[in-house]
Amino acid sequence: MKIGVLTSGGDCPGLNAVIRGIVRKGIRSHEDTFVGIRDGWRGLLEDDVFDMTMLDVRGLSGRGGTILGTSRTHPYEGGGPERMREVMTAHGIDAIVAIGGEGTLAGASRLVNEEGLNIIGVPKTIDNDLSGTDYTFGFDSAQAIATESIDRLRTTAESHHRCMVIEVMGRNVGWIALHAGMAGGAHAILMPEFPVSFDQIEEWVTSARDRGRAPIVVVAEGFIPEGLDEQVADRGVDNKGRTRLGGIADFLAPKIEEITGIESRATILGHLQRGGSPTAYDRVLSTRLGMAAADLAHNGDWGKMASLKGTDIVSVDMASAVDRLKSVPLQRWEEAQVLFG
Repeated sequence: MKIGVLTSGGDCPGLNAVIRGIVRKGIRSHEDTFVGIRDGWRGLLEDDVFDMTMLDVRGLSGRGGTILGTSRTHPYEGGGPERMREVMTAHGIDAIVAIGGEGTLAGASRLVNEEGLNIIGVPKTIDNDLSGTDYTFGFDSAQAIATESIDRLRTTAESHHRCMVIEVMGRNVGWIALHAGMAGGAHAILMPEFPVSFDQIEEWVTSARDRGRAPIVVVAEGFIPEGLDEQVADRGVDNKGRTRLGGIADFLAPKIEEITGIESRATILGHLQRGGSPTAYDRVLSTRLGMAAADLAHNGDWGKMASLKGTDIVSVDMASAVDRLKSVPLQRWEEAQVLFG
């Protein structure tokens, strides 16, 4: 078989390890050949592809980003499925492995179910919000970067007796905020799933101050304070019409200073969480998911996605994996609150 590989949507640590796992397993176990597709669906729509060998993927397990490039091009623009068929036929491509998050896999599932294209999925997102897998690769690296940042900010906060408000990624779910906040000993963690009032934030912050601590508040970018209807920071929309998030920390820090009297500073980690080398955990998970995807493609299990269940790599339907977001459950929120203040 000849298999095309693409990465789509936001980048994250571990993408290159997946690509390496797919190519090495496919060549060594099945004698398949591979084509790299540049910049996600754009490359398939615009015939921007290249032959990919084991030489092209050597040394990639610890390298961040993606050698294929990525974009948010929608699979139904620029000629859509018919154009994809033309490009696949022209290059003799039998199947596609699509590596991406919710949007990518939802599009891939539709292409399989409605258009009959041969596509396999691999779940990628630092937000860890896909319901069809216990963990997505990229999440562990993002939470590790956020935790290290909290550790660094704590020392300067303690030196100046300040409150630090640290904003992490998380458009719709708070997994990064929850894990990094717990690991970093935050005195308050604010997530999109659970609106919190300013009175409650004040209580947690002043409680930490009264115990002689420099308060640490970790907030997910998608958090909306109780009583507000929408994002407080208006950064417009991107070229795909999605609201640009980022800035809730800049809103909260002066608000906290106003209501508590504690000098407060905001730090927005932003794309730092997407960059750099993946953690050891993400390197292993990415490689295993990639190898499983190569097997699924070779076996013709179209519409399936490689997934982590416990410690096992299994396959699930892509459609079921993207039918709902994996939100932080109430139990985890209540568990974390014992540590606040």
